[in-house]
Amino acid sequence: MERVYIKGCIPTKALLRSADVFQTAKKADAFGIYTGEVSFDFKLVQKRKDEVVERLYSGVKHLMKKGKIAVFEGVGRLLGPSIFSPLPGTVSVEHHDGSENTMLIGENVLIATGSSPRTLAGLDIDGSYIVTSDEMLSLQKLPASIVILGGGVIGIEWASMLADFGVNVTVLEASKRILPSEDEAIASEAALLLAKKGIQFLVDVQAAVTEIEKSGEGVRIPFEHDGENKFIEAEKLLLSVGRNANVQGIGLENTDIEVIDGVISVNDVYQTKNTHIYAIGDVIGGMQLAHVASHEGIIAVDHIAGNNVEPLQYDHVPTCIYSSPEMARVGLTEEEARKRGLHVRTASFPFKAIGKALVHGEPEGFVKIVVNEDDDVLGVHMIGPHVTDMISEAALAKVLDASHIELAETIRPHPSLSEVIGEAALAVDGKAIHL
Repeated sequence: MERVYIKGCIPTKALLRSADVFQTAKKADAFGIYTGEVSFDFKLVQKRKDEVVERLYSGVKHLMKKGKIAVFEGVGRLLGPSIFSPLPGTVSVEHHDGSENTMLIGENVLIATGSSPRTLAGLDIDGSYIVTSDEMLSLQKLPASIVILGGGVIGIEWASMLADFGVNVTVLEASKRILPSEDEAIASEAALLLAKKGIQFLVDVQAAVTEIEKSGEGVRIPFEHDGENKFIEAEKLLLSVGRNANVQGIGLENTDIEVIDGVISVNDVYQTKNTHIYAIGDVIGGMQLAHVASHEGIIAVDHIAGNNVEPLQYDHVPTCIYSSPEMARVGLTEEEARKRGLHVRTASFPFKAIGKALVHGEPEGFVKIVVNEDDDVLGVHMIGPHVTDMISEAALAKVLDASHIELAETIRPHPSLSEVIGEAALAVDGKAIHL
């Protein structure tokens, strides 16, 4: 069984946690705690990450065994109709040890092959000078400097982590701002707070990837910015321009399954054109998140079992960015709501007016709420301390179709960071108490 977390969300979050602890220790004197000179050993940071991954991997293996699930290690490919089955969907497993292929025949097949870091034509990912997030996870030594090509979620998480570890970081983003899929107010605040770490952001940039030069010193990246041709040098270039669905080499050509814009086409219960073959997760595009894939899988399996299912409402899915500061959201951004022709009201409330944030020494950031003319919560957007945990309250509000008034009337403990949600909800009607 492949270690499914080794290149996914858990390893990066383990590294981010180490970076966060390092920064907390460096700032301990602000709490009256003196630690002396603080340093870190990146090899031990990586070792801890691997231990976390191994523990989770072992836990998944235990669950598979407990559920009496047979696991076949190897490369699986779909076969067309054959003597084994009149329907396409027989899976041939090519074993890593070179033994004879195993044929797996079932009434249904669920494809969950995930995704891989996207590359750019003409750019040689050599694993040394030019890397993706996959290669970064196995680094044993941090570079002194790095350019990150792409200011989306993955790029920002790496930029935050590396800057906290003391790496000189520059982010090149083709859009007019970083985090183009996030609410504009959140993205703007993120740019300001991350710049305080020393991260340099260059937006509306077109990098000349085919002209990148490598040498013993590192890489030289030419780009166009503000109508001028410029270049920047660094030890490494991290390519972070999204992910591609893993649709190659799995035998889709032996089926009627449609691949549109690089992802498998499915209906709202995740059936492909071959209705006995389902697909979920990154391989179908959309929200490429582990918790989304899990719920898609539950819906698909329930449908296979003949149970009544409700389609997943993607506006109810919380998304998180585990940088420092953290960001999280659920529902529509203000821009998305207005593009849908909705009449909206918005309000924000800062963490600096929340006692628990001051106690934690993390007063930066805010919560923004977007509501419609009927007072329904359309979206909640957060940047600040521990918001990746707090967003679940907003996600529940979306599921329950709550109004901002109901959010405001919810009693929260004091002191707690969650008080910021109630204050933001009150602020929609101009009734915030502590500001």
